[in-house]
This record gives sequence, C-alpha cells and structure tokens, in this order.
Amino acid sequence: MRIEGAHGYRLVAPGQPLERFEIPPLEPGPEEVVVEVAGCGICHTDVGFAMDGVPTRKPLPLVLGHEISGRIVAAGDKSAGWVGRTVIVPAVIPCGICPACRAGRPTVCRNQFMPGNDGDGGFATHVRVPARALCPVPEPLPSGLDTEHLSVIADAVTTPWEAIRRAGVCPDDVTVFVGVGGVGGFGVQIAAALGAGVAAIDIDPAKLQLAAQHGASLTLNSSSMNEKDLKAAVRNFARQSGRRGIGLKIFETSGIPAGQQTAFGLLDFGGYLAVVGFTPKKIDLRLSNLMALDATARGNWGCPPEQYPAALDLILQGKVAIAPYVEVHALDDAPAVFEAVARHAITRRAILKPVSNDN
Repeated sequence: MRIEGAHGYRLVAPGQPLERFEIPPLEPGPEEVVVEVAGCGICHTDVGFAMDGVPTRKPLPLVLGHEISGRIVAAGDKSAGWVGRTVIVPAVIPCGICPACRAGRPTVCRNQFMPGNDGDGGFATHVRVPARALCPVPEPLPSGLDTEHLSVIADAVTTPWEAIRRAGVCPDDVTVFVGVGGVGGFGVQIAAALGAGVAAIDIDPAKLQLAAQHGASLTLNSSSMNEKDLKAAVRNFARQSGRRGIGLKIFETSGIPAGQQTAFGLLDFGGYLAVVGFTPKKIDLRLSNLMALDATARGNWGCPPEQYPAALDLILQGKVAIAPYVEVHALDDAPAVFEAVARHAITRRAILKPVSNDN
C-alpha cells in the first residue's frame, strides 16, 4: 500500500524558513512502515540544524523532526503486523547487527537511522521509517494524555532516562539538573520518581517553579548567584539530604555554554557528569579536575530503543507528567512556530500536530 496526499515542512537551507511541500507517494519497503503522524516535537537539535549550520547527514532539503508518535497506516511485507498500531518512533534507530550494536552500544551505531537527519522526519502528515525498534503504545491512554503528547518521549523523555540509567541513579543519590526546560524538566521528574534527591538550576523563574512542582527539592536561579554560592548551596543541600551516595550526579541539560561551565564546576569528589545538552560552541575547561576529583564525565546520544517501554511506563503510571511541559500547535503553523522556538519565544516543548488527524 502506498500513501498519497501527504505534505510536510522541509528545511531548504540554514537560516531560511521551513518550506511546505507535497511529499511524493510513500511506499514502504519490506522492512519499513508509514506512520500517520499524531505529533512531532521540536527539539533543540532541529534548531541547530536550521539556525546554527549544524550539518544533517542527509543533504538538504530535508524534513526535520525526530520526536514522532502516530499510527501505522502502511507496512512492507515483513512488517505487516504493525498496521493499525499506535507507536513511538525512536529518535535513533540502530541497525542491530554492527559491532557496536552487538557490543551493547546501539546509540553509537554508524548505520543508525535518525528521522530528520538521515532521512525525512516528522514535521509532516506522514513519515516512512524502518519497522525495527518501534515502541508500541498500549491503548486506551490514561485520561488527559493524548497520542501527540507521546511524541516527546522519543527524545525529551528517553534521552534523560538513558543518562540517568547510565549514571545508576538510586535513592541514595543527590542529582543536579542544569537547565530544566524540556529535557531537564523530564530529567528532574525521572530522578525524583527513582527516589533521588533533586536540585534544579536555571535562569528562568517559571521553569524553576515548574521543577519545584514536579520533583525538585531545591531550585537555584544561577543568574542571581555567583559560582561559589551556587556550589555552596548545592553541597549544603546534599549534606542535609542525609543520602549516602558518593559524589553528586550532575546532568547538563541546558545545551548552552554557560550551563556547561556551571555543570562542570559543580563536580565534587567521585562526582559524575552526564553531558546531555548540545551546543556547537566551545568552552574552556580544566580537564584535570576529573583526575583530581576522581570524577567521571560521559556523553549521551539518545537512548537504545529497548529502553523506551520503561520510560513510557513512567508516563502511563503518572510518575512523569508531560502536559505541563508541552504545547501543541498545528503542523501548518510550522514555519512560525519553529521560528518562535528558535528565538525562545516558546518556552515549553512545542509539538506539531497535523490537524486532519483524529488521534
């Protein structure tokens, strides 16, 4: 079965508005499916491609968008069982057979497929993706949770979930999130759901207030504090928490140079730094701090698809809230919404929804 009449919004060149275009008929290969998009989140990475000149792996023009949820409306011969099912499309789809995948490192698979990077993504009514690694969504959904909301699980939820899992966060730990917008806001909730103490750092009072309502026991506005006072406040919080974990577990989720400087500066003896946010800009660091403190710093590119069900389960159980952190816009408003996200006029995670869909 091939799908006709689809349209989307593609990036033609960096710095230019997204352009509407009619997608040629989509016919899935034997191991592919076509997803009728319910929602697609706009990520900081998309802005990097469009505004900062970060190159996509597939040359432009390209439909961006890697946070996708929707219903499968067509499938190839080897994937027919997926038709009619609601799914989340992983933001990073590994090949499953290369040495990295076989070694348990699927997020560094060089044959991976990332929608909106290796091929057209979800800023569209329909998208064709590999059938492997899709995350099925049980239905019906809990009250107040819509299919389009689940799109952000594909990155904004699963990426901090993976960083937190890798860090081995447990109730004995004190965690610190630097930048508590979309990714950091979900990270705060996940860490709290796992029983850890949570401190949130940001420059936006509204984001800090939301973090306090959803798991953060300490909130700090770094715009009104110097580095010394910030460190003192975090370490005092850790001492008073009475938790026995050795070293802070710090998550850099701001994706800006100042946030990265702050996060690195908070490292203590035995500390752990997860670099989750992305910026193309460089910063000056004294890497010897890692040696002197016997600390660890680790990057985090996406999340293995096999971890998606666990992250989804936190949402379905009500342990992590999506609605307060997102806002839904019509797909056909994509150029204006994307531009507003790029200039930080929209502070929640924006989701583009094809208005013709009933999901």
